[in-house]
Amino acid sequence: MNNKKEKAGAVIVAAGEGKRMEGVDKVFAPLGGETILMRATRAFQECPLIHQIVAVVSAENEAKCQHLVGGGDWSKVSDVCLGGKRRQDSVAAGLKHLKDCDWVVIHDGARPLVTAEMIERGLEAARETGGAAAAVPVTDTIKVVGDDEIVLGTPPRQNLRAVQTPQVFRHDIITKAHQKANGDVTDDTSLVEQAGYKVKLYMGSYDNIKITTPDDLALAEVLLKKYEK
Repeated sequence: MNNKKEKAGAVIVAAGEGKRMEGVDKVFAPLGGETILMRATRAFQECPLIHQIVAVVSAENEAKCQHLVGGGDWSKVSDVCLGGKRRQDSVAAGLKHLKDCDWVVIHDGARPLVTAEMIERGLEAARETGGAAAAVPVTDTIKVVGDDEIVLGTPPRQNLRAVQTPQVFRHDIITKAHQKANGDVTDDTSLVEQAGYKVKLYMGSYDNIKITTPDDLALAEVLLKKYEK
């Protein structure tokens, strides 16, 4: 963002059920002395380019997350709102609470190792097309299979990327994309692509893992020690 008058807001999506966490609510799972949600939010609080943060959580956690709103360590958090049935519904709910933001940064609350530098690179990359997403080159060979698990093809690995968050969009683009949404999607770049806009990928981090299982949480503890050295 070269124009100092432009403002960026963040939507932290943390309304998932966490069914694979063996009964542990991953939003409140401890990581390095903080909950996963707090650690994911902190990078946006500390990023100078972010002006407002909205956390989107489940009905069960809405009251417990209100301590994030305003004041002290969370001065940029303006709202904690209730998510929807689908991820895209939760993002749409968060977008409604952003005020006067030219850019929107959407991030999974289950990715606690995001950094302010990664957010800033995303905002810079998004200037080219109006939309950008963190991603890393795929290191495994990928097979396309049918319903019977028979291999149908092997796409060239050099052209494959594993997409992460943050995902950054001009406010008008992501708003229109949600209004035109057709069917279920797993991330916001899919909605933006459906609406006819181009998305630029920028280098994320292999450390920027999503906490889905207890093993992921154990790995995050190890990775976090690298950042704290």
